[in-house]
Amino acid sequence: MTTHNALARLALVPLAAGAVLVGPTAPAAVAAPAPTTATAPRTELYVSKTHCSPTGVQDGSPEAPFCTIQAASAEAGPGQTVLVYPGTYHENVSFTRSGTPDAPITFRAVQMHDEPVRVGKYDTTAPMGAIMIVAGAHDVVIEGFTVYGESRADGVVVVDSSRVTLDQLTVHSRPDGASGVNVTGVSDDVTVSRSVISNTGGPTVDLDPGTTDVTVAGNQLLGSGLLATMSPGVSVTNNTIVTDCRVGIDLYSDSTGASVRNNIVRTSRTRQPCAAPAEAVAIRVAHNAVPATTVDHNLIDPAGDGPLYRWSGENHATVASFTTATGQGSHDLAADPRLVGTQTGWTSWYGPGTGSPARDSADATARGVLDSDLLDNPYADDPAVENTGTGSGYRDRGAVEAQGTPVTEVPYLRRKPGGGPLDMVAGASLRSSWPVERERTKYAYRFWGDRYWHVTDAGSLERTVRRAGRVCVDVRGTTSNFRSASSYAASPCTVVGARFTPVTPTRLVDTRSGLGTGSAAPIGQNGALFYPVPTVAGVAAEDITALVLNVTVTRPEASGFITVSPDGTRLNASNVNFVAGETVANQVTVPVTGGRIVFIHTGIASVHLIADLQGVYTAAGSGYAPVPPVRMLDTREGAAGPVPAHTTRTLDLSAKLPAGATAAVLNVTVTKPTANGVLTLFPYGSAVPVASHLNFVTGQTIPNLVTVPVVGGKVSIRNASSGSTHVIADLAGWFSPDATQTFVPLTPTRLLDTREAGGALTARTAARVQPATAASSCAPAPACPEPTALVGNLTVTQPTAAGVLVAHPSAQARPTASNVNFVAGETASNAALVAVNFGVDVYNSSSGTTHVIVDQSGYFIGPAA
Repeated sequence: MTTHNALARLALVPLAAGAVLVGPTAPAAVAAPAPTTATAPRTELYVSKTHCSPTGVQDGSPEAPFCTIQAASAEAGPGQTVLVYPGTYHENVSFTRSGTPDAPITFRAVQMHDEPVRVGKYDTTAPMGAIMIVAGAHDVVIEGFTVYGESRADGVVVVDSSRVTLDQLTVHSRPDGASGVNVTGVSDDVTVSRSVISNTGGPTVDLDPGTTDVTVAGNQLLGSGLLATMSPGVSVTNNTIVTDCRVGIDLYSDSTGASVRNNIVRTSRTRQPCAAPAEAVAIRVAHNAVPATTVDHNLIDPAGDGPLYRWSGENHATVASFTTATGQGSHDLAADPRLVGTQTGWTSWYGPGTGSPARDSADATARGVLDSDLLDNPYADDPAVENTGTGSGYRDRGAVEAQGTPVTEVPYLRRKPGGGPLDMVAGASLRSSWPVERERTKYAYRFWGDRYWHVTDAGSLERTVRRAGRVCVDVRGTTSNFRSASSYAASPCTVVGARFTPVTPTRLVDTRSGLGTGSAAPIGQNGALFYPVPTVAGVAAEDITALVLNVTVTRPEASGFITVSPDGTRLNASNVNFVAGETVANQVTVPVTGGRIVFIHTGIASVHLIADLQGVYTAAGSGYAPVPPVRMLDTREGAAGPVPAHTTRTLDLSAKLPAGATAAVLNVTVTKPTANGVLTLFPYGSAVPVASHLNFVTGQTIPNLVTVPVVGGKVSIRNASSGSTHVIADLAGWFSPDATQTFVPLTPTRLLDTREAGGALTARTAARVQPATAASSCAPAPACPEPTALVGNLTVTQPTAAGVLVAHPSAQARPTASNVNFVAGETASNAALVAVNFGVDVYNSSSGTTHVIVDQSGYFIGPAA
């Protein structure tokens, strides 16, 4: 809003001459921080080009991730997972640290289809060697990266290493690249799986002498094929190999004991006859590689006109010839595999199209078979195809398994039933319409405000958020392991509430002494005071949803009002209205964002400000239970009489509060005081705090909402004045561990201003307001929880006669309690916490007209169903 206009609209009239002192200015300490405890070593290390600080701290935490993969590689140990987030990493990475068989070191690229993790030097002037190299290590897993190889170099190398898995990689070699993946040295038990590897220079996968028991499974090899040289025990299983008139699978020189099964081999990418057919052999097994080598259940495309097999130097143009001569390949097929290509921005693959003989015909027992395909999809039964394979009978040959039409359910975000107030459950469902061996969908979740995606194969994700309010999550599901666009995406939202922890009233800010401000100076014309929120009751500012404050203005030089807001927000709302020379207080519930709150002064002169902490909304503490307003104290009735000067009176609420109640919400009114003074409410049995709740002058009637800790169902009321005063206290609700309603903060929102719509409330009439909510819609069902109680501020301005304003649940009997007391011509305000029933009715109990303003700062909701 424009502050000058807002101020002009409020016709502020003095209550009485003279300022009222607000009590001592000495500070009282905020609750000390909770002691820190040692934390276990992180199981995850983070790498992010986007969120790291090149010149700052890099410790691998989510808040301070490494800038390079190499930095993480130098730190990672057994059992740790290095999560590398989207970006282009211009580096060569060496992996030399080892895990254990039960606790490998995992390097995982966490990428979406439009946000890959690219690794490479991109240097066209000189070869820089392999982009990724695992050297002398064991028990290492590397998955998900997109690697761009260098000229005359290998893309990924594994040397002198064992128990290494390269999974879900995309490797792009240069036209003169040595190989896509090279396993060399004395390396054993290396797996290359679910990867798309392209190379038009040397082999896509090159197994050098000295390597043993290598598994190459579920990959797509493009341009060139696989070469194994003196590499016994290799398993070549369920790969789709498409070459440019080159050998598909080449077992050379003592690569004995191999298993070649379930592969699709096409030696002509264009399905045109090759210019040199003799070089376009689908499967070649050298004489000294034949011993203990088996070949079966492969599908070979004969379109290149090259030999289907070259076995021990002898060519075979048909499967029948090969089987007759060798006894191998009894289930091999020579036919068009009917491959259908899929191209994305950074990778591509082939899958078996409709009518492909690859469907439902593979050997499920083949050595090296995986539990999912190239895209991490399950093995699925095409109902239109006869099952001719082994095992389930419906695994496909090649790297990609044909899938049915995805069946989806709408993603959701809900509060967790039986959980804490800030516990959430996000979920989604994406499954195949065909029978599958087991569901294997991948999901990605990112809560709004988070830096990172969380990728999982779980259909739900539990999360505890830090603060209450509107919570949304982006959800994606995939049938391509996020190598292509998500099968579906949605951003469901819901609302969560916080619980309350009361504190003994504690002074945080006093501009008269400089407490909380750094200097003793008032807030100037249309000024603002930014206050960093400290740790409260052991809770850091980042985990605080809202503060409950008693805010007092004193020594104002002119009329104005104070608005207490989340950091960075300037609003069309008010909390404390005042005139020149007046001291007035009001309770304020203010959301905390960015670790700060701001006190905004709208006025043409200066004013001092005091803020006393009453409590804090966080994940822990007590829930709220509203009650129809009930009068618990009226010193005008009974024998006790008014509260004498400088005395403390005990208010026993135990008849209405349950055992274990931690705080009470009271609307407290001072009336007929015989001297100026201050009223303070505090826990029974405690010392009188340096804080105040009501400031009054002789003869004044003034209310304020007070949230006060209770001890044994009792609170203490201190009259700090030289005269007596009557006190009225109406109970609006209480907090206790067993109460279930929780608080949802709102950026302060104006619900009603009769000056702008509808005209003033006439005598003995009411206006109905509907509480605003933190989210307009929550889909799918259950919808956003409905408000059970409204938290806000009521202001009366320009009344033509004295009276009271009463707020109560709509369509319910109007209580005798009041919220705002006013006299003719006065602007008065008071905080309110009112139960909701279809809405809230605001009743003008006076013989004249008055304008009414209702500002909302939050609301309560019931527990999760």
